[in-house]
Amino acid sequence: MRYIGSKTKLLDLIDEELTKFLEKSDKGVFCDMFAGTGGVGDHFQNRYKIIANDNLYFSYVLNRAKLCSNKCNFNNLKFDPFDFFNSIDTSSYESGYCYQTFAPTMGGRQYFSDENAKKIDYIRDNIEEWYLSKKISIDEHDYLLGCLIESISKVSNVAGVYAAYLHIWDSRATKKMNFIKVESENSPCFDNLVLNMDCNEAINKINGDILYLDPPYTPTQYISQYHVLETIAKNDKPIHHGVGAHRDNGNQISNWSKRNKVPVELYKLIDNAKFSHIVMSYSDAGLMSKEYIEAVFKRLCGNTYKFVKISFSKYKNTRSVNREFRENLAKEHYEWLFLGSKCKPLFISPLNYIGGKYDILDFILPKFPKNIDTFFDVFGGGGTVVINADAHKYVYNDINFNVVNLLTYIATHEPSSMYDYIRKTIKKYGLEKGNKENYIAFRTQYNSISISQRHPLDLYLLICFGFEHQIRFNSKMEFNNPCGNSGFNDEMLEKLISFSIESSKKNINYFSKDFLDYESIITSSDFVYCDPPYLLTCGAYNDGKRGFNGWDKIQQESLFSFLNRLNRRGVKFALSYVLEHDGSKNNDFQQWIEENKYNLFINSRPTKRNRQDRVETLVTNYEVN
Repeated sequence: MRYIGSKTKLLDLIDEELTKFLEKSDKGVFCDMFAGTGGVGDHFQNRYKIIANDNLYFSYVLNRAKLCSNKCNFNNLKFDPFDFFNSIDTSSYESGYCYQTFAPTMGGRQYFSDENAKKIDYIRDNIEEWYLSKKISIDEHDYLLGCLIESISKVSNVAGVYAAYLHIWDSRATKKMNFIKVESENSPCFDNLVLNMDCNEAINKINGDILYLDPPYTPTQYISQYHVLETIAKNDKPIHHGVGAHRDNGNQISNWSKRNKVPVELYKLIDNAKFSHIVMSYSDAGLMSKEYIEAVFKRLCGNTYKFVKISFSKYKNTRSVNREFRENLAKEHYEWLFLGSKCKPLFISPLNYIGGKYDILDFILPKFPKNIDTFFDVFGGGGTVVINADAHKYVYNDINFNVVNLLTYIATHEPSSMYDYIRKTIKKYGLEKGNKENYIAFRTQYNSISISQRHPLDLYLLICFGFEHQIRFNSKMEFNNPCGNSGFNDEMLEKLISFSIESSKKNINYFSKDFLDYESIITSSDFVYCDPPYLLTCGAYNDGKRGFNGWDKIQQESLFSFLNRLNRRGVKFALSYVLEHDGSKNNDFQQWIEENKYNLFINSRPTKRNRQDRVETLVTNYEVN
């Protein structure tokens, strides 16, 4: 049947790319999460056990018909239902919902001819009666319903979808409907499973080898486009409205068709997936950009990520064709194919924080102890270390309460609502890359508001559009970073979403205190990580002129004493610091390490900051395995 986004014509290419990616393709569990008419599951069911899911009921029965037909023999019925329905006269059957609603004489609508509407009603009602009287099994019931949907598609008086009917009868719609078997490429080879759930519910109930995603990619809601088939399949005779006799969509409205929600839906689905490999089809005309989808795959699938671009002829109605011609928009369209194998991801702060440790996490994390009760990150900065640490509980701390408030907001608010606010604010103030006038106007507005009333995401946008993403305040706590040559993009959106979701899962507690305030509550089962400002390097946050204490030798000595006291109590700690930089050496740091016989680890790979190399070190008071 005709279906928006159908992959029938692309299946061989998808199969070829998947086989190359896996280097084999002949066993395991394959899940088609947005199954639609079931073409993908049908194509692969001769090699895999298939799990198919769709939140539309008519799609569910279509998939059941294709993937579970091996369970249907109609022994209890004692006759062939296809011969029966194709031989019986249904011309006097006028009590059904389809005839009363979707046909011209009684319903005043031209989805089906009167003759075909009566036959649809008769078949649908008899299928239900046979099931209730136990003449057919649930598998046979769903198989016949799937066949009815397939049969209906051959005589529907629509242009392709069912949002509206044609006012002139299409020749196919005037033909008498035959009750036909559902079209299928392969027969089931395994005990397949078909679900009728929201994808977020389904993903938590299943696991397997390959997860195939083919989500909606436009604002079009499938329930609206196929409401007639949904009503016939459910047989629930709903109260309808409008010229097209639409049903109440209820909870079947998809977030995948909403611009501010779909990025979060994609991340959550792949993040929660208990599948080894992820394959996703999407269109270059979709709501999500290639850059965003790519960022999600790189985050959750690491260096296994692969991208394939496939040219195809996009389905367009006459109105779309004429519009493209008038506006000179005609272009070649592409189907995107994203592939990856899930891995343990590393997360990065949504803030481009000076001194961030993302680039050296592979140097730091393996040296942390196991079985940590509470992980204390007392100089938390952008939060990259705490978000990647492994512990039972987490405490993030930073003296800059502006940063703490922002990270707390990101961790405790729904990412889609944050994205919506960001999009609206960018539009309201005309924020764009390098636009100094609009940036300064936005910054002035932010600074004019009392500190307690400032919206944390306004600070986030000032950082995004500011010079080198710096977080700079003057002594009056006014943000004073000038306009930069950057802005908010899809890679930053992915960082925001992934950090928010992971922080929420870990239930990180965010505080703004002096690091010494934690000494009395830290126990020997906890672990303390310190990443203070570096004495040998210069950062805008540690000069003591920004409304916060600076970092100098006095502060450094206070930290060393704090760590010594923890050590005497048997508390494990690790300290990130710099021993040498730009020809200078921190002799006090060297002496402190040697006097206390702490372990010094030097990163063999220099980290470039502000166009200068620096050699990161890690000091621990415990042996690293």
